[in-house]
Amino acid sequence: MIIDSHHHLWKYSSAEFAWIDDSMTALRRDFLADDLLQAIQSAGVDGVISVQARQSLEETHWLLATANEKSFIRGVVGWAPLISERVKSDLEAIAADPKLRGLRHVLHDEADETFMARDDFNRGVSLLKEFNLTFDLLIVERQLPAAIRFVDRHPDQTFVLDHLAKPKIKANEREPWTKHIRELAHRSNVYCKISGMVTEADHQSWTQPLLREYFDIALEAFGIERLLAGSDWPVCLLACGYNRWWDILRQWTSEFSAAHREQFFALNAVKAYGLR
Repeated sequence: MIIDSHHHLWKYSSAEFAWIDDSMTALRRDFLADDLLQAIQSAGVDGVISVQARQSLEETHWLLATANEKSFIRGVVGWAPLISERVKSDLEAIAADPKLRGLRHVLHDEADETFMARDDFNRGVSLLKEFNLTFDLLIVERQLPAAIRFVDRHPDQTFVLDHLAKPKIKANEREPWTKHIRELAHRSNVYCKISGMVTEADHQSWTQPLLREYFDIALEAFGIERLLAGSDWPVCLLACGYNRWWDILRQWTSEFSAAHREQFFALNAVKAYGLR
């Protein structure tokens, strides 16, 4: 079984997806569940986890409704206003849907570099364990020290690091990312997704050996028990086709034991997100 632990769905509008700039024109269209179904059937993927792309409760409700219509969507990582005074009532409303398995906040776009240290944000995050929800860490490599301090405030919360914290693959840099990834990985409540890597490399000239160097560092740091396979579809299409991405991951794991491949491609996602 293969579970794509990280993909997005959206109904495109230039106002709501302003981050899709002129270099990403291929993403300026709708990407809906039926489009994804065609992709996963071609690639031999069995199920997926849909991850928020907009910071709105409206999108979270839409993703949940879509997941309840499409059985191949095993879970949703949505968004809620964690700094809001009414966050608990918001969580009660959305977490009533069993397809909600986690939340995410686009931390790397926050103008406030100390956002992860805010008391109101941390109060919101502290509520997630009451609802058995994970928290996806969407950061870039320079934010890893702050993320480590943030995670240490929530030792009983399950975290999933998205995209290996977006290392500077295009520049072929590994430090201080490697040092900080290893430090974060010492926290046993943190999982890590092997996802979103080709778009951190040069879109035209990346190579599999270069990507594998970063994959191997993540494997050494987190161990096979805390790595998840994900695509970051459709964003990955800027640099790599969906089928090719899964071929890359299959080739990387070709010498793993069958049990380790099962963990990486499915069981770790089931455990991290409490999939039913």
